[in-house]
Amino acid sequence: MAPARHHQVVIVGGGTAGISVAARLRRAGIRDIALIEPAEQHYYQPLWTLVGGGQATAAETVRPERKLIPKGATWIRDRATGVDPDNRNVTLAGGGTVGYDQLVMAPGLQLDFDAVPGLAESVGTRGVSSNYRFDLAPRTWDFIRAVRGGTAIFTMPAGPIKCGGAPQKIAYLAADWWRRQGVLNDVRVILVLPTPTIFGQPDWAKVLDGVAAGYGIEVRYESQLVEVDGDSRRAVILDNASGTKETIDYELLHAVPPQSAPDWLKGSPLADPASPFGYLAVDRYTLQSTRWPEVFALGDVANLPTSKTGAAIRKQAPVVVANLLAARRGESLPGRYDGYTSCPLVTARNRMLLAEFDYEQKPAPSFPFIDTMKPRYDMWLLKRYGLPAMYWHGMLRGLA
Repeated sequence: MAPARHHQVVIVGGGTAGISVAARLRRAGIRDIALIEPAEQHYYQPLWTLVGGGQATAAETVRPERKLIPKGATWIRDRATGVDPDNRNVTLAGGGTVGYDQLVMAPGLQLDFDAVPGLAESVGTRGVSSNYRFDLAPRTWDFIRAVRGGTAIFTMPAGPIKCGGAPQKIAYLAADWWRRQGVLNDVRVILVLPTPTIFGQPDWAKVLDGVAAGYGIEVRYESQLVEVDGDSRRAVILDNASGTKETIDYELLHAVPPQSAPDWLKGSPLADPASPFGYLAVDRYTLQSTRWPEVFALGDVANLPTSKTGAAIRKQAPVVVANLLAARRGESLPGRYDGYTSCPLVTARNRMLLAEFDYEQKPAPSFPFIDTMKPRYDMWLLKRYGLPAMYWHGMLRGLA
């Protein structure tokens, strides 16, 4: 067993949340920070929808992790496999433990392709893809371009997932492409949603109902993909309301896999017993653990009643940092996260509407002088160019 190490602040996860918090802590003067992250590459995942739609390249979404670790922070290139909040340490896959005074949990979530029989074996081949993986997003575009007729199915799983709008955004991009190619009338487009409405926030749901209808998309509510036969190109869709199943032959299947907390966290003391997916229990406003005051969690792994998006992390990171610093001083926690999240909903190859709202599902516009409930070209430009620039040069440096 390797000897234990100790740091004032340990951050588990070097994705959007982990890097953002580390950068802000360094700017606040915290010197002893360790970041546990095994990956050598860092991805800007929100652009994968446009990669799948043929509007961006996969290469634009990746940069070396080493160039993003804040200067002065210790990068532990290993994978966390356990956490003991009573003894304040994190276990590493490579052996040994890392002790901490304060812990920030930001490991993200995992994609459970195996949860749908046949999906893991089929994805990436014969018309089956998913924009939720870096290597698969380009395949989505290959498959979309190959369609000239038949049935195209776009699915969303039950349970919390990152970027809840992504499963339908690619359907709109594909339908717009097929319309421009003059073949949309020959393609039956089916959007399979586990929810009773097309979007959780009612104002934007009305707009999206019109978008889907404009493309002639058949929306299956309270339904989900439960089986894939890749060789036969058949998908089984379960109607949760009636309990009936339907087998549909497809030309293209874009499947979003079920998602959950990393397996090693599901049974940990930090997991929320109320979450069947193993997400972590934190106070919804302070993002502090409900049991261990020296532990905070943010991003996809936190069990919060809001959408799991990068925009949510942008608002959560300063709250975590402010409260962590206050806790170090023995002060009351000043930071409050109101549940803000944002979903840039691309509705065509040059149009986007921006859904922004809080815990109460009240609109929380960043541009109150612009009608972001209307699909707009300037909002598409924001998605394609503005948000990536803000991510690389602002968020990950603790500046935005």
